[in-house]
Amino acid sequence: MNAWFPRITLHSLVIVISVLTYVLTTRVERERRPPSIAIAWVLGMIAVPYLALPTYLLFGRRKLPRKVLPWSGIGSHCVHWAEDLIESFGLAPCAPASVRLHRDGDDSAGALFATMAGATRRLDICTYILGNDAFGREAMQIMMERARSGVQVRLLIDGVGALQLPRRCFKQLGGAGIETAIFSPLFARKTQGPRNLRNHRKLAIADGARLWAGGRNIAAEYFTGLEGAKPWRDLSFDLLGPVAAAAASQFEADWVAAGGRPAPIATKAAAIQAGATSEPPPSGGRAQFLPSGPDQAEDTVQALLIDACFHARERILAVTPYFVPDAALETALRLAARRGVKIDLCIPGISNHRLADFARNRALRALGNAGAGIHLLPYMIHAKAVVFDESLAICGSVNLDSRSLLLNYECAVVFYGASEIVWLAEWIQALIPEAQPFDNRAPGLWRDIAEGLLLTVAYQL
Repeated sequence: MNAWFPRITLHSLVIVISVLTYVLTTRVERERRPPSIAIAWVLGMIAVPYLALPTYLLFGRRKLPRKVLPWSGIGSHCVHWAEDLIESFGLAPCAPASVRLHRDGDDSAGALFATMAGATRRLDICTYILGNDAFGREAMQIMMERARSGVQVRLLIDGVGALQLPRRCFKQLGGAGIETAIFSPLFARKTQGPRNLRNHRKLAIADGARLWAGGRNIAAEYFTGLEGAKPWRDLSFDLLGPVAAAAASQFEADWVAAGGRPAPIATKAAAIQAGATSEPPPSGGRAQFLPSGPDQAEDTVQALLIDACFHARERILAVTPYFVPDAALETALRLAARRGVKIDLCIPGISNHRLADFARNRALRALGNAGAGIHLLPYMIHAKAVVFDESLAICGSVNLDSRSLLLNYECAVVFYGASEIVWLAEWIQALIPEAQPFDNRAPGLWRDIAEGLLLTVAYQL
């Protein structure tokens, strides 16, 4: 017994130190976490402190004290509650925009290549994946042609996505004069913060005035399809106007954070001014750039979605490849359904992420029991969009899961124009006839336990 006593005392001390480390760092940095995530960390430190403490120190931070470039463009008078909310985050105001939404991969590819080829001074591209395939090589060829013609071309790619691209491709790009930066590389400390905070933003910005964005990575499966397979269904858009300047400002912040050489002050000012003063056609709608992630003081997209659920009166249409919301968003959706808002959620029956498919079932059952329509599509869909009533739509890189909403660097554009809202609503509604309803039966005991255990780490999926 005496031999065991020092070991028990030491083990207890490790547990106390682990829990205190979590409590103190959370309080000092004022980290706000959902209760389920906080409980998971604490229980992990009690059960397996030797594993949980190092994991927390490596991956536990969610917000970073990173300075985001302040918006210095033209302001606006808010006419929608969402505009007011987004501006309160210190983000760019709503502005006129000439928007073109892309119905399929061919349409999107044409818009992407036109945006890239149309750059005359600067071309900024941010992507999670740049495919080592025919489509990716075609995109790289256009980048190199622009660089050789004197355009400043900058490519920002996430560290995980960069692993899929051979080193020779980076050498080829550099040889053509393209500047490249890898965001949070897995095997080097160039970017501030834990390695699990990934940059999932997808942007192509020409001269700070034209923006191409959405859910598509620059790889074949998102546009033309891999050999022998159909392309994934996805959404993207391009627009002209001051919203592009806000995206350019965000790209600059990401570029510098990844170790890229900052653009000269005069160049940045000229790009923002060009985007802010570029006037779209009078028939254009109104839109607002909305980034989210560790670089934002608030969980911006999450906050907007929750607020919009409580503002909704008639309908909520949503499409997402992965649906693992935290308790707050799930509750907001469930309560909207219970008070009579018609909710239609379109997701793939089987996605490319099987763990996410398993973890989503508890939230889907809760929504289904509240009266929401859950539509399982017979193919992989990678689109991310939500439409609220007739007054608000969101489209971009943000999935409706905890990792995307609470950990990743993401971006979306909020649309206020009637034509964009109608277009997105019709695009989502056209998916429903192809879908099968979700089986809402209660799970067995072991499946229920497995789902609960998986949900404790779902925010990392």
